Amino acid sequence: MISETRRRAYLDAMQVASWLPRTELPFAAPSRPELLQPLIDPEPEPAQPITAAATVAEGPAEQAPASTAPAVRPEKPQLRVVMPEPKKPEPVVAPEVPAEQQKPVEPPPRFALQLLRAGNVLLLVELPTGESFQSRDPAYILLKDLLRAARLPDKPQQVGDGEPIRWPLLHRGSLDQSGDAARDYVQGVLAGELEQMGCACLWLIGLPALRFAGEVEAEACYRELNIEGIGPALAMPGLEHLMEQPGSKARLWQAMRRSMPRWVVGLNTDMNDR
Repeated sequence: MISETRRRAYLDAMQVASWLPRTELPFAAPSRPELLQPLIDPEPEPAQPITAAATVAEGPAEQAPASTAPAVRPEKPQLRVVMPEPKKPEPVVAPEVPAEQQKPVEPPPRFALQLLRAGNVLLLVELPTGESFQSRDPAYILLKDLLRAARLPDKPQQVGDGEPIRWPLLHRGSLDQSGDAARDYVQGVLAGELEQMGCACLWLIGLPALRFAGEVEAEACYRELNIEGIGPALAMPGLEHLMEQPGSKARLWQAMRRSMPRWVVGLNTDMNDR
């Protein structure tokens, strides 16, 4: 037999918390009486059959305690806040414009003009091909004949960088390409050149030059104009028109003779000063 101290050490090592010896051990501590009671579960009581009479009889009895229980307060109904639906914006109806008042959308004008200088005359000439004049172009040869007849140098000089005035302008972003914008642009180029070096008269040759520099149509050809902010100008038909209709050259010569004193007198004065 081992001592009680060593026995408990063994049991603790085996993690045994409760144990009961089969026989009385010498030198052992007295056993606890609750450990000696048999570990037998009590038998459950047999269930009693439920009959209809018992159910009816027990009904009031079961309801009786319910009457003594504290009354349950009814839950307050929660208020729901209903937001009104947003009103849909009514479609804006554009006022109907009569068909006779509707202005058709016109495409931007397309033209190319060359700005030249011959003596004390400034020339704004429509380019028939859209490109700068070449020495062998029939239109350029006719222009040189007109300058010689007007007693002006027959080799006109290009103004600025020599690039034609083209429309529409090709720029990034939105840009007004209408006829009014083209007119302001052409007149602005002329005003800038006249500010640097004036002239005795401006020749407007071709319909685009008449429209966007002189604000006139083809009916104003063979006449002298006075353009606000620019000065006197001579309206002339296009070079191609003069080549196709030889009879128009006689009318142009008459108009040039009437306006010639403007640039011939100025030219003679410049030569006397030298």
